[in-house]
Amino acid sequence: MTNSETTLPDPLALGAEAQAWVERTRDAMSVEELVGQLFVFSTSLDSAEELAPLLALKPGGINRFPTTDLAAFRSSTMTAVEQSAVPPIFTGDIEGGTISYPFATAVPNLMGLAACNDLATTDAVARLVARESRVLGYDWSFGPVVDINHAFRSAIVGTRSFGSDPDTVTAQALAYIRALQEEGIAACVKHWPGDGFDDRDQHLVTSVNPLSVDEWHDLFGRIYGRMIASGVMTVMSAHIALPAYIRARMPDAGREEFQPATVSRLLNQDLLRDELGFKGLVISDATGMGGLTGWMERSETVPAVIENGCDMFLFSRAPARDYGFMLDGLRNGRLSEARLYEAVTRILSLKAKLGLHERSPETRMLPLEDMRERLRTPAHLEVAQAACGQSVTMVKDAQGLLPLNPATHRRVVYFAEEGYSFWDGALARSYEPLLAAMRERGFDMRPYDTDLPPTREDTDLVLYLVGQEATPSASRIYLDFVKLHGGMRKAMNQYPREIPTALLSFGQPYYLYDAPQMATCINAYSAIAPVQEEVARRIAGNVPFTGKSPVDPFCGQDQLRY
Repeated sequence: MTNSETTLPDPLALGAEAQAWVERTRDAMSVEELVGQLFVFSTSLDSAEELAPLLALKPGGINRFPTTDLAAFRSSTMTAVEQSAVPPIFTGDIEGGTISYPFATAVPNLMGLAACNDLATTDAVARLVARESRVLGYDWSFGPVVDINHAFRSAIVGTRSFGSDPDTVTAQALAYIRALQEEGIAACVKHWPGDGFDDRDQHLVTSVNPLSVDEWHDLFGRIYGRMIASGVMTVMSAHIALPAYIRARMPDAGREEFQPATVSRLLNQDLLRDELGFKGLVISDATGMGGLTGWMERSETVPAVIENGCDMFLFSRAPARDYGFMLDGLRNGRLSEARLYEAVTRILSLKAKLGLHERSPETRMLPLEDMRERLRTPAHLEVAQAACGQSVTMVKDAQGLLPLNPATHRRVVYFAEEGYSFWDGALARSYEPLLAAMRERGFDMRPYDTDLPPTREDTDLVLYLVGQEATPSASRIYLDFVKLHGGMRKAMNQYPREIPTALLSFGQPYYLYDAPQMATCINAYSAIAPVQEEVARRIAGNVPFTGKSPVDPFCGQDQLRY
C-alpha cells in the first residue's frame, strides 16, 4: 500500500482558524524557540526546581511521571502551563498494570486487556484511562503498543503487548486508539518498525527486526497500515533496525543496515510516510536508551533524530546540552531548516488538533477537589475490577487442584518474588491483597523460610507468587529458583511431587518454561490489587475463570502442558 494508491486520513488536518494559529505561531518564533518545540523533556519530582531549567528552554512538551502527591502534581503541571507562551503538550507512558498512576484507577496492562477477549471491555477501559488522564492534564498517551510477542524471552515486549496473534493485536489496538482519541487523548502506536522477534531490549542495545521485506509488509506493514487508516495521530520511532528494508534500498549498506529507526530516513520517511502514507506526527523513543546511545555520538545523534524523520525528540539526561547540540546541528547543516519547519508545523498542528491553543491556563487543570472527585470514581473502579477479573487465565490444572478449599489446603507456604518497575511513579508492589483475601477465606498463609522448608507434615499447599511485568533493562524475566529458595543448593529442592503446588504469575506469562514441573498455573498478567483480589476469588472457586491467553504460555513445548 502506498500513499498514491489509497486515500488515507490526515489526523492533523485543521480548520482554517486553527491552521492560521499554527502558521502565525510558528512564524512568530525565533530560531531558538523553534528548536525548543522539538523537545519533550521529562519530570518525576513535581517540583518547581526541577521544572525551571526545562521551561527556560521553552520545550514543546513535558512528560509527567507523577509522585504520589496529587496536589504537587497539579501545582507542577500548572507551573508549566502558566510559564509557557506556547501551550505545552503533556505526555505519559499510560500503559496500565503497575504503570498505573497512584491517584488514578488501576487497570489491567495491555496483555491483561487482550486476555479479557472482549473489545467492549477494551473500549470501556481505554475510555476510563482517557477520561482520568484528561483530569490529570495529559494530552497524549504513548500507547498502545502494537508489537508482536513472538520471542517469548523478550523482557521488554511481554505484558506491554496485546499478545502474539496479529489479528488480536490489530483489533485490540484499533479499539483502544478509537476510544482514546474520541475522548480527546492523542494515541501513539509503538515501537516502529515493530518489536518482538528479537528478545533483546532496545533500552540496552539496538535490537533487530529480522523479517524480510515481504514478511514485514505482511505483518507489521499490515498492522501499521490499519492504524494509519484508522486515523492514529502519532507513531513512536524506536531504536530498532530493519536490515532487510535498508539492504533493499542500499545493497552495500554494511553497518548502516542496522541503523535504529530513530535516525533512519529510509524507515521514517520512505517506509512510514511514503509507502504507508502516514501524515501524523512521529516522535522518537526515549533518546537516552542504549539502542541509540550505542549507535552514534550524541552531538551527531541529536540533530540526526529530527533530520531523519522524527518530529519530536523524547527525553534528555542533559537538556541544556542536547538543546545546544540541536541548535549547533541547525547551524552546521546537520539539521535543515526545511525539516525544522516541517517538524514544528506538525507539533503545533497536533496541539491545535487537541484544542490546546484555545484553552486558557486555568482550564488545563481542574481545581484540586474537582480532580479528586473525578479520579477513582465508583463507576471507574467497577469497570476496572470487572476487567481485572475477566483477564485471569487458567493455563493448566493437570492435578485437579482447583478450587482450593481451606478444609484440605489450609496450611499454605508461599514463595514471593514481587518484581519491580522501571518507571518513576509506578504503583508499589506487594502481595498483601492476595494474602489478605486468602486469609479471609480461611487459609493460613506463611512465607517460605529458608531454614524451615515445607514438608508434607506441616504444609498442605505450596504457592509460587511471581509478578514481573515486562519492563525496560531487565534483559530476561524468568523463575529464579536460586533467589526464591535462598541459595543455589536449595534451588534444587522441588516440591510439586511431594506437596500440591501451584504457580501464580502476576506478570510475564511464560514462567512455565522455567518450571514445567508445575502442574497448576494461573496467569494474571499484572500485580495490581484488583487483579490479586480477583485471582483469590477464582482459585477459591467463588467465580469461574474466563481469561483467554493472548500468547502460547507453553512456549511451543509439549513438556510444559503436563
